[in-house]
Amino acid sequence: MRFVPTSLPGAVLIELEPRADDRGMFARAFCAREFSSNGLEMSYVQANISTNTRVGTVRGMHFQREPHAEVKLVRCVKGAIFDVIVDMREGSLTRHRWFGAELSEDNGAMMYVPKGFAHGYQTLTDGATVYYLVSAFYAPESESGLRFNDPKLNIVWPRVASEISDKDAKWPLL
Repeated sequence: MRFVPTSLPGAVLIELEPRADDRGMFARAFCAREFSSNGLEMSYVQANISTNTRVGTVRGMHFQREPHAEVKLVRCVKGAIFDVIVDMREGSLTRHRWFGAELSEDNGAMMYVPKGFAHGYQTLTDGATVYYLVSAFYAPESESGLRFNDPKLNIVWPRVASEISDKDAKWPLL
């Protein structure tokens, strides 16, 4: 695995190092030793999967507040998504800045989302499926979010939003 720092301190894009032959491909997607040596979370308590019917679907921007803040390790296992994180950490020099990257079944890349970041994505293909690990149990009382189209964030989504839940469309503006 290659751990590529993003423009937001603590957030990392993780690229696989596939080994391919006539049978197909093999790559490690997690190694506690490598995650630890890069200062990343190694303990996850929940795994989630999200399927999406149509291209342009937006999910997010979600996060959990303390004391239930969570790290996420996000991977697109079918199709492709544009994955976005926003730094929400008090006192951070990059507070309210965003970073986005394409995650796809082809590139195998993963987004490491630290505590204190909002997370969301937009599907780039029909039928995109996202699998992610979280370091804290879901706590409804700590759930929060940001509006995906907040003008202060100015996130540049690659497509027009074709589907978004009522809940995600009503998150507050900054």
